Amino acid sequence: QVRLVESGGGLVQAGGSLRLSCAASGSIFSINVMGWYRQAPGKQRELVADIASGGSTNYADSVKGRFTISIDNAKNTVYLQMDSLKPEDTAVYYCYADLTRSHSDYRRNYWGQGTQVTVSS
Repeated sequence: QVRLVESGGGLVQAGGSLRLSCAASGSIFSINVMGWYRQAPGKQRELVADIASGGSTNYADSVKGRFTISIDNAKNTVYLQMDSLKPEDTAVYYCYADLTRSHSDYRRNYWGQGTQVTVSS
């Protein structure tokens, strides 16, 4: 069984910062990619950022230059540093991990439960 536990969400004023963390635990053989999606009320879930185990990153245009994703492979933990937050960043943020549970397993995506980020104007 694989579990992803997120932390770090909350309420912040526009221009402020938050740092999200997501730790993966359980029966994990290897992690290929970890990342963050978000979903605002009435909108589709969208990719915010992801990072491969080797360190290559991918960001949504809307967060480039403001958000930084990083990974600690030893701890199976991904971080999202969010600076210069805007009200439009308000959403539930979901962590995911693209991983295998054994050398013969297929790659699958696992998801966290989500953490609320609210940015007030």
